[in-house]
Amino acid sequence: MAWLFVRLKLRLIAGNLRGDTMRQIGYAFTLAGALAIAGGGFALLALLRTAPADLALNVCVVMFTALTVIWLVGPLMVFGVDETVDPARLALFPLTARQAALGMFAASAAGPWPLASLVLSLGAVAGLARGPAAVPIGLVAVVLHVAICLVASRALTTALSGVLRTRRGRDLLAIGVVLVILLTQVPNLVLNQGIGGDPREYLAGVTSVLRWTPPGMAAHAIADGGLVALAELAVLALVLLVLVELWTAALRRAMVTSDASTQVGSVRRGRLEGVLPGGALGAVVAKELKYLRREPRGRMGWVAAVGFSIVMMFSLGGRNGMDGPALAVVVPCLAALMIGLQASNAFGIDGRALWMNALVYTGARDIRTDFAGRHLAVSLVAVPLLAVLSVTAALVAGDPAAAPAALLTATGLLLVALGVGSVVSVVLPYTYPERVNAFTSAAPGQGGVAFAGSFGSMLATGSLALPVVVPVLLGFTWVALLGVPYGLAVAAGGRRLASGIGYARLPDLLAAVSRPS
Repeated sequence: MAWLFVRLKLRLIAGNLRGDTMRQIGYAFTLAGALAIAGGGFALLALLRTAPADLALNVCVVMFTALTVIWLVGPLMVFGVDETVDPARLALFPLTARQAALGMFAASAAGPWPLASLVLSLGAVAGLARGPAAVPIGLVAVVLHVAICLVASRALTTALSGVLRTRRGRDLLAIGVVLVILLTQVPNLVLNQGIGGDPREYLAGVTSVLRWTPPGMAAHAIADGGLVALAELAVLALVLLVLVELWTAALRRAMVTSDASTQVGSVRRGRLEGVLPGGALGAVVAKELKYLRREPRGRMGWVAAVGFSIVMMFSLGGRNGMDGPALAVVVPCLAALMIGLQASNAFGIDGRALWMNALVYTGARDIRTDFAGRHLAVSLVAVPLLAVLSVTAALVAGDPAAAPAALLTATGLLLVALGVGSVVSVVLPYTYPERVNAFTSAAPGQGGVAFAGSFGSMLATGSLALPVVVPVLLGFTWVALLGVPYGLAVAAGGRRLASGIGYARLPDLLAAVSRPS
């Protein structure tokens, strides 16, 4: 059963990549990223052998814990559930819950990121194991730790599958996961504000608590050796069995529970429709504002942008951090960048409905108008948020006069990101899956394209925004006056370039955003 699921997943991946150059490039990009993380993580953990034994163990405990948290939260936030082994696809097959769990576990392990996690964790054996007898114990501990990460991740997504298919549940989950991500920055804030005292003592205090968690026990099993390590391995095996039972129970329940995502929602008239411009431009703005109000995947990005910026405001503004205009500018610029990156797949949220637009597009000008409406809708919401962040950051930095420069710079950066996003939207389009969780960003086989598009947009936006942002950070605040005109020029150029490319490849664009999910 396990080998059957592995072959099925590999066949699905190969089928998704066949004949599509962009997907192949995206998947190659994913493989390169996994390889870099695996090699870099292995090297960093192996270098712990050169550090004092207590410090090396504490760092390994923290890294194992971070890896576990990433496996719990990461699949929900980044690329969503691996839909090649989605439980909903197995509901009609004659499989017991245990058979499905075994197959899904095997398929989950057959991928670049699980293998990267395994290679990364093996670096702890090279860095912590003392003596030949400790090596086999360490290898078993690493395998159990990675297995716990995979099973816990699957159990969580399966247990939440019913909630994830309702709009209100997806909203609550989006807020919850963002709060978890923000809470991970608390130790950094504490150290940056000088509350925790000596960093090594603070690290020792944190790891004294994490020591009794499964990641902490795995790290200690590698370092301790002997009978103590064997006892810790037994506990890890017991934890894994309990998680498997919980996952099996959640899977059994998910397979017989009705789907709540088919409930019909009401449609209300927007309050701004009376003041929006007429014609196609106003129609696009009204549609995008409705998406922002009703689509959890869109709201999650906005909440994450604002929350991350607030955390960075206090993290960068500690006793050894930024102050003055620099802090006031950096915080809203980070929010503007994160909001603007959401425009790198403008047509993905339309999905199959894009065919209605494609029927009435008579030239590149129509697509340019469509992009203009999307950019105006984003700006109507983003600029007031950036204004609040600019004023708040300026007050925290102790320089209220820096708020106007911060707002102008952040608005210019947002416009640059929207212009770049227009081009990326027609070059690297992909499907937003339907009826999945609030954090899923691509259909099966398109995760690499989504990652490449976001990463490329970030690099291009950062490069184009440097002429405005860098001088302001260096103290030449008058350059902020050029931020909005410069951003408008880049956004207009991006719309013009994207409309020409998009109209020429409308069939490919429609096919890319309409894939089955």
